[in-house]
Amino acid sequence: MKVEKRIDTFEALGEKLVSFKDANVNDNSRLEILIRDGVHYNGWFTEDNVRNAIVALGDSMINGKIGRWLEPYMDAFVGNENSGTVGVVLAGNVPAVGFHDFLCVLMSGNKFLGKMASDDNELMPAIADILTGIEPTFKDYIEFTEEKLQNFDAIIATGSNNTSRYFDYYFGKYPNIIRKNRNGVAVLTGKETLDELKNLGQDIFQYFGLGCRSVSKLFVPKGYDFSRLFESLSGYNKITHHHKYSNNYDYYRSIFLLNKINHFDNGFLMIKEDISYASPPSVLYFEYYNNLNDLENRLRNEQEFIQCVVGSPDVLSNAIPFGNAQNPELWDYADGVDTMAFLLGLK
Repeated sequence: MKVEKRIDTFEALGEKLVSFKDANVNDNSRLEILIRDGVHYNGWFTEDNVRNAIVALGDSMINGKIGRWLEPYMDAFVGNENSGTVGVVLAGNVPAVGFHDFLCVLMSGNKFLGKMASDDNELMPAIADILTGIEPTFKDYIEFTEEKLQNFDAIIATGSNNTSRYFDYYFGKYPNIIRKNRNGVAVLTGKETLDELKNLGQDIFQYFGLGCRSVSKLFVPKGYDFSRLFESLSGYNKITHHHKYSNNYDYYRSIFLLNKINHFDNGFLMIKEDISYASPPSVLYFEYYNNLNDLENRLRNEQEFIQCVVGSPDVLSNAIPFGNAQNPELWDYADGVDTMAFLLGLK
């Protein structure tokens, strides 16, 4: 299949996914049912979160974005007859989080062999059904399994820092991309508007903070006043209506109080000074900084722990504007590793 046909097919898929923005009680399609009922097989997959994730995937593929993404690779597509099988170990922390790898493998002309996460083993096959309904040729290029991956030529695996060691052991002899834990961070100056801080709440609370792009840590200037931040985030207080998030909040609040650990608490989010990057749901870590230039250098040096940096682009180079952490473009590769270049380079 020519790359132009692949582009047209995925653009059509994008249009279809965007159409799931609004609930339709008369739509009994497999994906709509999963969007509505996903919380029954994964307690973190609320309807709002699953619907937002599906629509964000669709939006990333329409309005010429696929063409813009692939433009730097077009010479590599000429004469490229990739037909190998790429095994992909899918994560399950965010709804359909493995879609970008799915897209890259198929767009590069390779076959996709996906090992599904037990926490999210329905959404990707449902999206694949829509894709093959648009272009049946893709049926021969897609396979999902819950068994051990076998008979593949390359591997893409996403997991924790612990599982990455196993991935290295089992898959090290194959061409591979192996991803570890990374987190989103935000840099504040104290001059943010209330609207900017409110948008930051989207980066913190969407997907309950479980995504690799979720902001789990703040960098703030010495003497930062957290009261304005809490004021701006007050509209997110309904998150405690979710029992799993609320259980996390109650648990860590008890730990902090029993151990007399200093923290700020607004009734649904605790903010604690900590040098770590990864914080649990309901907890946000922070560190003070003295100089923005020094901080920017530090973030570059520690980029292996950081998925994205949220802040004002006028203040920090390459920062993602507040509220946009969970809406990456196709060219925003996880861990900064160019998946498409990797796949097009397979022989």
